[in-house]
Amino acid sequence: MNRKITNWAGKHVWIIGASSGIGAACATLLLEQGACVALSARHRASLEKLCEGQPLAQALPLDITQHAQLRAVCLELQQQWTHIDLILVVAGGYQAMRADSFDLDAAQGLLALNVGGVFNCLEQALPWLLRQGSGGIGIVGSVAGYGGLPKALAYGASKAALINLTESLYLDLQPRGIDVYQINPGFVATPLTADNDFTMPALMTAQDAAAAMLDGIERGQFHIHFPKRFTNTLRLARLLPYRAYFWLIRKVTGL
Repeated sequence: MNRKITNWAGKHVWIIGASSGIGAACATLLLEQGACVALSARHRASLEKLCEGQPLAQALPLDITQHAQLRAVCLELQQQWTHIDLILVVAGGYQAMRADSFDLDAAQGLLALNVGGVFNCLEQALPWLLRQGSGGIGIVGSVAGYGGLPKALAYGASKAALINLTESLYLDLQPRGIDVYQINPGFVATPLTADNDFTMPALMTAQDAAAAMLDGIERGQFHIHFPKRFTNTLRLARLLPYRAYFWLIRKVTGL
């Protein structure tokens, strides 16, 4: 559904959300393969550490909820690079939440980061990609967006929005020569999941998750999800009638 990528050498990639987890692991893999990588996130020190000894890497700190910061970094990159091959929006947040502990401020903050932040990125990325008529954009969602899950009252809603968003983006951008990647990881061992107090099926390392994500991009896939033994189970469960779906989720999670 997208063009295949056979060689990362010389490619220009901007990773937004690169200070830890999947984003940092992805940056490391791309740099090892000769890509020029711009790393953005809120934590300058973490970015600069990743860039140490990496002449093809540069740290460009920003907060995706801050419109002016995004615009300034995007303008800086456009002045440095004649083109961009891929923009990966990995940044996001997570907070467990159930109906009996609903927190409006936390929910709104999560939506502002996970959804509003992505729209802020699109405002800067889309004109650049459309002008050049090439390149691609990948947005990291989550399997929590496939269907309702316990403890994902706000998080799941934010990731469901990204699934819908990437589908619409593909319809608009693919005819214009721009690739779109919907990336839905399962459970990944990152700072965001470190405090989970429940069993996380098929838990992956950030390095394995980054490798799976890049493999899907290289293959030209639109819907990239991993680990498939877990994500395909959730996809099939979503096809069940609600009575069966709710029973299965309660039985599997114990929640």
